[in-house]
Amino acid sequence: MKLNKKKIKVGLIATGIIFMTFIIGRLTGSGAKHTEPDEAHGHTEEVSNEPEVWTCSMHPQIQLPKFGKCPICFMDLILLEAGDDGGGEREVRISKYAAKLMELETTPAMRRFGEAEVRMIGKVDYDETGTSYISSWVAGRIDRLFVDYTGISVNKGDHLAEIYSPELFTTQEELLQAIRTLESLKESQSSTLVETAKKTVDAAREKLRLWGFSAQQIADVEQSEAPSEHMTIYSPGAGIVIHKNAQEGMYVQTGTRIYTIADLSTVWVQLDAYESDLNWLKYGGKIEFSTVTYPGETFTGTISFIDPVITASTRTAKIRVIVDNQKGRLKPGMFVRALARPKVAAGGRVMDEGLAGKWISPMHPEVIKDEPGPCDVCGMPLVTAESLGYVTEDEGNAPLLIPVTAALKTGRRAVVYVEIPDSEKPSYEGREVDLGARLGDYYVVESGLEEGDLVVTRGAFKLDAELQIRAKPSMMSMPSETQKVDHSMHQGSPSEIIVQMTPEAFTQQLQKMIRSYFSLQQALAGDDSDAAALAATATKEALDAIDMGLLSGDAHRVWMDHLKALNAAFRPLKSAVAIEDQREAFFSLSQQLIKTVQTFPVPETIYQAYCPMAFDNAGAQWLQSSEEVLNPYFGEMMLRCGEIQQTFNESNHKSMAQGSTEPPSSEQTLCPIMGGAINKEVYADHNGLRVYFCCPGCDTTFKEDPEKYISQMRAEGIEPAKIEVPHAH
Repeated sequence: MKLNKKKIKVGLIATGIIFMTFIIGRLTGSGAKHTEPDEAHGHTEEVSNEPEVWTCSMHPQIQLPKFGKCPICFMDLILLEAGDDGGGEREVRISKYAAKLMELETTPAMRRFGEAEVRMIGKVDYDETGTSYISSWVAGRIDRLFVDYTGISVNKGDHLAEIYSPELFTTQEELLQAIRTLESLKESQSSTLVETAKKTVDAAREKLRLWGFSAQQIADVEQSEAPSEHMTIYSPGAGIVIHKNAQEGMYVQTGTRIYTIADLSTVWVQLDAYESDLNWLKYGGKIEFSTVTYPGETFTGTISFIDPVITASTRTAKIRVIVDNQKGRLKPGMFVRALARPKVAAGGRVMDEGLAGKWISPMHPEVIKDEPGPCDVCGMPLVTAESLGYVTEDEGNAPLLIPVTAALKTGRRAVVYVEIPDSEKPSYEGREVDLGARLGDYYVVESGLEEGDLVVTRGAFKLDAELQIRAKPSMMSMPSETQKVDHSMHQGSPSEIIVQMTPEAFTQQLQKMIRSYFSLQQALAGDDSDAAALAATATKEALDAIDMGLLSGDAHRVWMDHLKALNAAFRPLKSAVAIEDQREAFFSLSQQLIKTVQTFPVPETIYQAYCPMAFDNAGAQWLQSSEEVLNPYFGEMMLRCGEIQQTFNESNHKSMAQGSTEPPSSEQTLCPIMGGAINKEVYADHNGLRVYFCCPGCDTTFKEDPEKYISQMRAEGIEPAKIEVPHAH
């Protein structure tokens, strides 16, 4: 007991010492924090007499004179530093300490040859140039097949079949009779008779040769002095029998195919390449490929042919690769995955240092020489590598490249931040650039940058956020310099042709589904996954109950597209159990439902809300029935985070249909048939409207049903160009 009391006393004393140390530390630390606020930052700044401005990091338009909460998302306000908001609209200046905290990294834009990666799939095939077809040279009957099944390997000179032919028998008899006649005229004094007999013998021999008899077979007939009833057919080359077209006892005519033999010492690999990759693939280029039969092993081949025609159903072209297969490891029909690594030069051309200054055979790409001359295989004259699309390894041919991490891509636009040299403070300027192809970890820059410009490769998003904090527009949402886009022109335009054809019964059914969606949104905002699952089921049932037969014409066609997308969005929502998964699926559903509400009228007000912080600051939208924000992506944690972006109601659609506020339509830039960029030299006129196409042929398809394609264009907010139609006087 004494020992235990002693231990308890020592423990109490130690606890008291620790508690007093903690109190003293808190007091001294608090004093240091208030008396020397700049020590934590590692620098000393002069006290400014300017009033403080507090702003929200997510809503920079909020600027208040004192600390508090953001009235939109209820986040803590942050102090807006004075003196760092100079520069232009696209320029951001920060302190050296802030730049260090952002961990910014820059890389100079440089000219170099980038390596593209073109991935393809395909199959091993026979080399057609090494395929032999064994046919009968004379009419007759096949009495014996020495090679009686496919797949067997044969060598040159192997006997394949025996044919009985009365014509052959008669011709042999003619040869022997001519020889006997010549023998009997040896002592004749008439040179004319002797010469005639010799010609008759030669003619009989030539006739047999043309019917497939070899010189040895003819000699055997002459030596035996008796005609043979059968002719043996020999293999003209080595290979594998891939087809057997005849049977023993079968009668054949001249030209009837008996066997097909393929030489597998060289094979073809037939690959499918997308049309977007064809620019990188050149005749004579190298291809690497692998097959599951030999895992981890890579084979190489040479491009010998590029199909000049695109397959319409797959938008691919066939690429033929010739491969050496002396060991016979590659079998026709094998599935392969191929990779081409062309070095890309400026202008989309290809550089291959191994072909620089070389001469290539236009028919056999494996024949490459240092000087002009004929091809060793076909005798055709060699051509220069440059004539086949290759360029030399010259610095002037190298494209301007930047790392992939430097570009902030927002759809069709791309933005980079460039360090401004010789600035007092670290300064960065946002620039819009035109990007070309992606080459591995680099982008080709077509315009917007110069060689040597220092682009930010790490921290660009932080700089863009800093722009917003300074109440400057984000570079990622700023209109393009080259094309100012009015996004309002796309709002409501699809419904312009539908609102007049939407029955009230259909509208009520659609509204019932939307109300079930509101229940789902409110359940997620309340962090109730069970209620969200029930609401999701009810929403899907309401969607299935909508009678599409109430619609007709364009309205029915457009609703079918929306219905397909809505059903696809419901699939992940049906299987989601955890609330995080439910919120991800809800986002996909909301994206499509927003488009549906924009297209079809609704009988009551619906609000489109947006939270910029959802999904790791990627941002997400949703619909709700109240004007007060109820965030379904964060729930109670950040229930009010977000803002109302847009309001939908039936009056908007009606006023649009009545023409009181007709939304402007955008100019046509894409072909309504194939979707490619338009060529203004290819067009068709219909009822005072001119529609442009990407290529000849699309206009023919358009003329089959012009109203259909014009309606589709208008549903997408695109108005065909108007033309003046001459009036008859």
